[in-house]
Amino acid sequence: MIASPAALRLDHALAASHAQGRAALGVYLPVGYPDRHTSRDALHLLTQSADILELGLPHTNAHLDGPIVRQAAAQALDGGFVMRDLFDTAVELAAATTTPLVVMSYWEPIAHYGSARFAHDLVASGAGSVLIPDLPESAAADWRRISREAGLHTVTLIPPHASDAHLAAIGQATSGMVYAPATPGLTGARRPLSPYLPRLVRRLRTATGQPVAVGIGISSPEQAAQASAYADAVIVGSAVIRCMQTQPRSAAVAAAQAGCDFAAGVRRAQRTTA
Repeated sequence: MIASPAALRLDHALAASHAQGRAALGVYLPVGYPDRHTSRDALHLLTQSADILELGLPHTNAHLDGPIVRQAAAQALDGGFVMRDLFDTAVELAAATTTPLVVMSYWEPIAHYGSARFAHDLVASGAGSVLIPDLPESAAADWRRISREAGLHTVTLIPPHASDAHLAAIGQATSGMVYAPATPGLTGARRPLSPYLPRLVRRLRTATGQPVAVGIGISSPEQAAQASAYADAVIVGSAVIRCMQTQPRSAAVAAAQAGCDFAAGVRRAQRTTA
C-alpha cells in the first residue's frame, strides 16, 4: 500500500507521541452532534489537545455503542446529518490542521453509499484512516483492496479472545494501528480497565506489528494516564460527549476542556513496557 498524505498524518502523530514517551490522544465525536455548527466548532477546538480526531459517522443501528454515543448519533441525524457533512467537515479540518482524521463508521452506510466512492471521497476530503467495527467477512477482501488502492489506512477493532494466529492475520490486513477494547462491552462504560489490558496490548503489538490503540471504556483522565503507560494511542469519546451534554449552551467549550483534561492525563503517564 502506498499511503496517502492524509494516512501518513496518522503515522507521524503516533511516531511523535511515542518519541515523547506517551500515547497519542484520540478524541471521538459524531459529526453533526449536537448540531452542525457546534460540532465543527468542537472539532476545531479539540485539535488543540487531541493528537488524532476520530470522526463518527452517525448511524441508526450503532449496535456496538452504548447509550451516550447512540443518543449523540440520533441527535445528529435528527438535526439533518447527511454523508456530505462528513466530507465537508473533513475538508475544513484538513485545511486548518495537521491533526490526522480517522473516520469511524459502521458498514451499512458505507455499502449504501458505495464503498469505492466512499474511499475516493474520503481521501479527497483529507481523511486518511477508517475504522469499521462490523466489517463483514464477505466484504472484507473487497474493502481492503479498495482502501489500499485509495491509500487509506484500515484500522481493525480486535475481537475478543482472538488467537495469536488470528491476530497475525489481522495484522496483515491492517494498517495504521489496531484498536483494542479497554473494557468489555459497549462504549461509554464507567468501570475499571481490564486487568488483562497490558498483556493484550503486548500480544497485539507482537502479533500484528502495528501500533495499538486502546479505547471503549476510557472514562477519566486517570484511566487515560493508566493506558498511556503502555498503549500507543488512547481513544476517548463518550466521556467527552457526556461533558458536552452537561453544558448544552457551551458544548464546544465543554468538549475542548474535556480534551485538555484527557491530554493532561496521557502526558503525565509513566511509560512502561506493556
